[in-house]
Amino acid sequence: MNPGELLERSLAYALGSVAVVVPGSLGRATPCSGWDLGELLRHLDDSVDALYEGVAAGRVALCPSPAAADPVCVFRERACALLGAWAVVSGEVPSAEPSVGVGDGSLDLGLLAAVGAVEIAVHGWDVAQACGRSRPIPPALAAELLPVARWSVADADRGVRFAEPVGAPSSWSRPGDRLLAFLGRRPSPPRFLSGPGPVCLP
Repeated sequence: MNPGELLERSLAYALGSVAVVVPGSLGRATPCSGWDLGELLRHLDDSVDALYEGVAAGRVALCPSPAAADPVCVFRERACALLGAWAVVSGEVPSAEPSVGVGDGSLDLGLLAAVGAVEIAVHGWDVAQACGRSRPIPPALAAELLPVARWSVADADRGVRFAEPVGAPSSWSRPGDRLLAFLGRRPSPPRFLSGPGPVCLP
């Protein structure tokens, strides 16, 4: 597993989803219970900003950034900044895997990037669903993200960060379907532009 490559591919996928967001659509429902599209995009922005802090400064402050008037534009800018910071760090040759301070603990930089890639890709799918677009997570990417998700999402995260896993029918054969189901989403074509969506948590 190459964490930097996973992060880059997840960001590319999410940027493709964010590109279909149209003006006036931030009030649309999303697959994330209680969040409209604007709130989901702001969460996605915060996640990318936290990853940037971890990569560039070696510490994640765990303090959300002020809400942006245009979360789509901000996400694009932060995604580019994150990729640039990762390029700088990966160009160095450390004697050991760098660690990043997260709250009172620490996490290897590569693991932070891999876990961040899971969240970015899955929320990219959420954004596309909210916009009524079918954008499956690329199978090769999803296949690499699934073991990361299984390692990083504990029982204590259910009901806080993610909903309970969804039982996957035999028709959900793609790696992306299995990843989404594990994280509490129902893999399906987008069925809504307003009103409640499939139940999951951020």
